[in-house]
Amino acid sequence: MQALIETVFDTATGTATHVVYDRRNGYAAVIDPVLDYDAKAGRIRTTNADRVLALLASHGLTLQWILETHAHADHLSAAQYLKQQAGGRVAIGENILAVQQTFKRLFNLGDDFNPDGTQFDQLLAADEVITIGELHAEVLAVPGHTAADIAFQIGDIVFVGDTLFMPDVGTARCDFPGGDARVLYQSIRKLLDLPAETRLLLCHDYPPAQQRAPVWETTVAAQRAANIHVRDGIGEDEFVAMRNQRDMTLDVPLLILPAVQVNIRAGSLPPAKSNGVQYLKIPLNALGRSRAR
Repeated sequence: MQALIETVFDTATGTATHVVYDRRNGYAAVIDPVLDYDAKAGRIRTTNADRVLALLASHGLTLQWILETHAHADHLSAAQYLKQQAGGRVAIGENILAVQQTFKRLFNLGDDFNPDGTQFDQLLAADEVITIGELHAEVLAVPGHTAADIAFQIGDIVFVGDTLFMPDVGTARCDFPGGDARVLYQSIRKLLDLPAETRLLLCHDYPPAQQRAPVWETTVAAQRAANIHVRDGIGEDEFVAMRNQRDMTLDVPLLILPAVQVNIRAGSLPPAKSNGVQYLKIPLNALGRSRAR
């Protein structure tokens, strides 16, 4: 059975949220949903998530899964909002535990946060298969950007998360905790060993200098021929040297501090304080010079 896909693109964060569904049985999964965050006002909005809900409703779909490819640093997850509004199970790769432990220390989170993955409904192992109606989605481990990155393969389509961008943009950064350029290269080559016609659905697009409209689909053949960082002919050592050098020049992602606090909680906001207000922490002078895609 062929998977049907529709995408909601958030221009503020360059994020593509994919809705993949089994039309015959009416079941859907949402991959990497966005919760809007106004950093200046400290205000949460649900504009992008409501677009996803409207799409589900327009096709009469039942939301079965809300899938995260990793704990994103560039946008807040709308997983819990979607679950509250439409049901479904929130899932992420099982290595999220290492990410949770790292950021529990950074944010000095108390006993109300356990880095055990229980914030998610299901932790997914490499090679595990989940079903979306009659569709079968295989979990592919693709660490390197973070230790917990996974991709989802449904037939000849792979939702690659942040491992790869469009060929004119390149590949993910590797300077977050648990990131490793050599590991990312190996993960990418595993993807590029798939048949040339395999469709790759991306989580982000950042058009160079606004030279084109955002695009979030490419192929293995296109990546092997033209990816500026990892096309055929670029070896592992060359990639690692380039990636590490480039990462040293990149700025900290704008939303990393609010995003990670929410995303390690599976899209839940921190618990309210005694005054009924929820707060996000900003650790001062604790990140070091991190650096963007």
